Amino acid sequence: MLVYAGIDEAGYGPMLGPLCLGLCAFRVDDAEAESGPPDLWKRLSAVVCRSPADSKRRIAIADSKRLKGANAAKSHPLRHLERGVLAFQIASDPAGTVFADDGELLTRLEVDLERLRTRPWYGSSTQLPLAISAERIGIEAAKLRRGLAASGVEVLDLMAEAIDEEAFNRLCASAGKAHVNFIAAMRLVDRLWRRHAEHHPRVIIDRHGGRSDYVEPLLSAFPGVELAVLGQTERVSRYRLERDGSSITLSFEAESEDRHLPTALASMTAKLVRELLMLRFNRHFAGLAPEVKPTAGYVQDARRWLEEIAPTLSKRGVRRSDLVRMA
Repeated sequence: MLVYAGIDEAGYGPMLGPLCLGLCAFRVDDAEAESGPPDLWKRLSAVVCRSPADSKRRIAIADSKRLKGANAAKSHPLRHLERGVLAFQIASDPAGTVFADDGELLTRLEVDLERLRTRPWYGSSTQLPLAISAERIGIEAAKLRRGLAASGVEVLDLMAEAIDEEAFNRLCASAGKAHVNFIAAMRLVDRLWRRHAEHHPRVIIDRHGGRSDYVEPLLSAFPGVELAVLGQTERVSRYRLERDGSSITLSFEAESEDRHLPTALASMTAKLVRELLMLRFNRHFAGLAPEVKPTAGYVQDARRWLEEIAPTLSKRGVRRSDLVRMA
């Protein structure tokens, strides 16, 4: 039996909105770490695929950048992200509960909603699902649950982190942008490790930038652990951490969402969480300045939005620094 997990982020580059991370963990029967990571796309091929255009109507699981649709498209741009994340989240719930709004989903993903609500632009909620009916997503989840059971696979955890602008800037000022992302990922690792300490989880984390040596940041994130370097190459850096008689193996891999289904689903989870929070963000400011077109938060459009919204921010006493991420 193998506990096989992935972590990825969404919103690392934007100027506005939260940085979000997702974690997905599976229990895979009849799999051992010594045999390498199992191909869950292959094992679950009856119910999942990589492509959003699938004649069998299977659930697409892939890097979120491949599944997020264009805003001008006829179908809802979040259709494939929502379908995949909600189906897996509902399939992991014995009661099979379909979410009424994004607050329920974010709560199930263990996002700190109380923290987010300290920023007024994240205070609203969005009815779910957005793109397909609740009845349909319930059917999809039931089909997925049967496929998982038949394949000896169980969804153990789906989690997310959402770091708002104030927290991002505070952490970035003291440690740098890459470290903000790393520390958030390690919080998810720690949560997973504590829950499944007896099973030696294996976690694949999407690598950013050119770093290949993670020894010092890992020792800083987990003081007192015993750390063994299992390999450090241009593409993969792998470590085994031990504490209190339990172990976890972390692999930092470039483009890992293309090779590991848990990381791809983590990517989708992070992206959906960010998109749902940006819907809240834009809804709030549309109520203050309906003439200002919504923004996705990326640099060029964020500058346009900030220029157009500036008179409203000044009138409402909202500082530009409250909204703009410093890096």
